[in-house]
Amino acid sequence: MKVAIFFGSKSDIEVMRGAANALKEFNIDYKAYILSAHRVPEKLEETLEEIEKEGFEVIIAGAGLAAHLPGVIASKTVLPVIGVPVKAQIEGLDALLSIVQMPKSIPVATVGINNSYNAGMLAVQILSIKYPEIKEKLINFRINMKKKFIEENGEGVEL
Repeated sequence: MKVAIFFGSKSDIEVMRGAANALKEFNIDYKAYILSAHRVPEKLEETLEEIEKEGFEVIIAGAGLAAHLPGVIASKTVLPVIGVPVKAQIEGLDALLSIVQMPKSIPVATVGINNSYNAGMLAVQILSIKYPEIKEKLINFRINMKKKFIEENGEGVEL
């Protein structure tokens, strides 16, 4: 099981690191690429063909501004694509709206602005459908998350 992470600029590395961190928590292999849908479309298409041959199963794509990268990727593969709007201008709303407004029949699942960790978690959930060991880890993750929350907040707080 492998996930590909794409983003268009070195400046997106810190935002997209959250996706890698989520995947690492579940021991899911991933590979990250800096490729632009506009500046190197041929290299993007070549890389998409390679990852399909290599058995990647989910793609996470982060983009800001016009945010075409997730949509362009979705138009060139049938693998599930999760878009991460990256905050660049107007608080990232431009990217969010660009990614979420995909044309009919070419969907891109979209998470919150700069929330690549949730993109990683959505990839985990998608993979858990096929891989029972991932599903078991995800169930345990949720149980532990709830326990930790109750331990930290269950007794009330001083205001």
